[in-house]
Amino acid sequence: MPLTSPTRERLTAGIARLVQAGRYVSSRAADSLYGDLPSFGWALLVPLERDGEQRCSALALQSGVDVSVASRQVTALERSGLVERRPDPHDGRASLIRLSAAGAAALAQTRALRAEWAGEALADWDEDDACLLSELIERLTDDLDRAAPPAVRTAS
Repeated sequence: MPLTSPTRERLTAGIARLVQAGRYVSSRAADSLYGDLPSFGWALLVPLERDGEQRCSALALQSGVDVSVASRQVTALERSGLVERRPDPHDGRASLIRLSAAGAAALAQTRALRAEWAGEALADWDEDDACLLSELIERLTDDLDRAAPPAVRTAS
């Protein structure tokens, strides 16, 4: 059975509030989480950790941004020592980018800070409710990805 209009409106309003709250928290925590780098630069570290060494074009595709944007972020990450670059042995014109030890440590520290914040924010929640919310968020994200045009699909 399709959702009613009031339910759809309540759901989309709730999602908008959640996104706004996330942006607010991110902007407040940006210095401790990201230092001098924009938070988007950090988003490029996750696919490197998950999938390993890759070209900047692959990172851009996974992140849903233009290669020029990803390239600027990779340059900033490289200057900060969070990624390393080496020539692609199959194409000397291209580079392969990989997560450095410092990048892996920075991701771990960022996750620890986020986990601490979430622990404080959800201190009054019980485990069952938190697990249910996690499952529903994952389902919602999957469904939104499937419904979105290919150009705006999120990186997993």
